[in-house]
Amino acid sequence: MGFWKGFGIGIGTFFKAIGFVFSKGLWWSLLFPIAINVLFIWGGSELITLLSFKIENFILSQISINSQEWYSDIVKGLITGSVWLILKILFFSIFVYFGGYIILAVMSPVFSYLSEKTEKIITGKTYPFSGQQLMRDVVRGILITLRNMFYELLIILIIFLSSFIPVLGWVFTIFGSIILFFVSSYFYGFSFIDYTSERRKLNIKQSVKFVRKNKGLALSSGLIFALAMLIPFCGTLIAPFVSIFSVVGTTIAILKIKQND
Repeated sequence: MGFWKGFGIGIGTFFKAIGFVFSKGLWWSLLFPIAINVLFIWGGSELITLLSFKIENFILSQISINSQEWYSDIVKGLITGSVWLILKILFFSIFVYFGGYIILAVMSPVFSYLSEKTEKIITGKTYPFSGQQLMRDVVRGILITLRNMFYELLIILIIFLSSFIPVLGWVFTIFGSIILFFVSSYFYGFSFIDYTSERRKLNIKQSVKFVRKNKGLALSSGLIFALAMLIPFCGTLIAPFVSIFSVVGTTIAILKIKQND
């Protein structure tokens, strides 16, 4: 299939998936992003508080401050505020660069079941439930996510090193972020596609081959999810909901491509 045709199918089925989720009784899947958001917000806040306390105590134990001096409370306040701010920035930075993959890994069991359920609704084909098979699906989903994250990190490193090359480095510096956005979109789409590939008993190598053959679909399947991640301040809150429609839309798209073939 041509790149642009696959790209168009991916975009079209994403918006079709929104109506599909509500009309076919799959709305329950949107409860999981709510749970994920609560977990991220609460867990992140608790983690920052715990780390702040540990780091503050360590720093204060390494420096000698007389609590009777007038400036002791000011110094402690500066240390507390600085540690909290640095951890907040670090936590936010991690989610900016890896939040999408964290979401894909955590939501993997939901995506696997949702993709299978979507195919069953459309084709009537059933897959016997197996706890062992579900665990294999989840592990594979996480492995695919880690694989894609590794390749993206490798590309980030190449772009970073290339930025030091005279003249050419300016090109990579200017267009590096744009390149990384489309790379992320492609790998996100890869993850969404793989749930259907796994059900068809394709190994990872065969799945990679299928995705490369349908690059347009892979790019468009992950594009809207990647755009959601870029929304300032609330991107990581919205993206889990978008991922539900992306998985359903991608499954619909693959079934459509298979039917055309």
